Amino acid sequence: MFTQQTIQGHRQQFPALSRQHNDRHAVYFDGPAGTQTPQRVIDAISDYLSRCNANHGGQFATSCESDQLLDAAHRAVADLLGADDPDCVAFGPNMTTLTFALSRALGRTWKSGDEIIVTRLDHDANVTPWVMAARDAGATVRHVSFSHDDCTLDLDEMKAALNENTRLVAVGAAANVAGTINPVADICQWAHEVGALVFVDAVHFAPHARIDVQSMGCDFLACSAYKFFGPHVGVMWGRRELLEGLDAYRVRPSPGSLPGKWMTGTQNHEGIAGTMAAIDYLADIGRETSGSGELDRRAALDAAFTSIHDYERKLVMRLLAGLCEMSAIKVWGITDEDRLDERLPTVAITHDSVPSPQLARQLGDHGIFAWDGNCYALQFTESLGLEPDGIVRIGLVHYNTAEEVDYLLSVFEDLR
Repeated sequence: MFTQQTIQGHRQQFPALSRQHNDRHAVYFDGPAGTQTPQRVIDAISDYLSRCNANHGGQFATSCESDQLLDAAHRAVADLLGADDPDCVAFGPNMTTLTFALSRALGRTWKSGDEIIVTRLDHDANVTPWVMAARDAGATVRHVSFSHDDCTLDLDEMKAALNENTRLVAVGAAANVAGTINPVADICQWAHEVGALVFVDAVHFAPHARIDVQSMGCDFLACSAYKFFGPHVGVMWGRRELLEGLDAYRVRPSPGSLPGKWMTGTQNHEGIAGTMAAIDYLADIGRETSGSGELDRRAALDAAFTSIHDYERKLVMRLLAGLCEMSAIKVWGITDEDRLDERLPTVAITHDSVPSPQLARQLGDHGIFAWDGNCYALQFTESLGLEPDGIVRIGLVHYNTAEEVDYLLSVFEDLR
């Protein structure tokens, strides 16, 4: 479990958290758009560039050392995702680029009469790539909506949309604006019963909870390292038989085998080194909080996310309790304390008289960094009638503190 000492120890590893704004420490509630990085990630990037910076597949020392590091990074990501085969892990610039590449390949297997399912709760990176691929193939797109009361996916509508013509379901492990956790394992089971594949966007889920592609039962999953304390690198996993069977768009000299088949062009090697360092940072949290320094990486990640979940649950409970006492503020999403396991510590709010951009600007003036707008979940804000101003999103991660939450609430009180 986290103690005050361990929290401060974690915070001291993040250079950005020492930033001052108006004579006090800046408060980073902008994690859903990109978390800060610990010093070891920065060091890993620098070390790669200074020690073994070389392209892939050379017959000389720096290239061989670089390839060894990249192989180790594939194994680290496989551990993070609960995958058995590191070769089924592909790196890319970001989740969006990887999703477009996969959607283009999958779309070539679709035809008129086929159907795909997307949701109005998702980040647009898990909507538009599939919609465009379906358009090109002449396939039909079905949009599953969500409850406006608690921002949970309409599961009855999801089940009703599934049929023998469904080829793909694209769903988020968690909503990046409202924080809702979707029952991905159930959705995968329903989809597979009609012969459909499932692509899971785990970008928002990854810094908060343990990913296990085996227990989820998904066919593809993508996330981004810069959301789990690493650099700007995208990650995609897929089942071997699917990745091997699909025709990837690639240049002729590139490998036709995994994992290179899905990694177009020269990769961001230094960023991949930083991604492995971020995963090892998380694993060390598990070793520390469990009191067992001998845990292997997977077991350590299990322990880490148990501790992170318990700590973040207390933080978001404190935040929601304070916000729900303020009549001028509307929280979009689950607020019931008994249902906190159905959500992540990401909270979307609107003010009844202050537009979201202005509210975010006022928070920024107080050194509180939080995003406003639609946060790329365009169908979410459109469905709720919140365009063009959108919401203000407060995103908590494990380096945030109860004191920061209390400071945010006090600023809201002063603004009121």
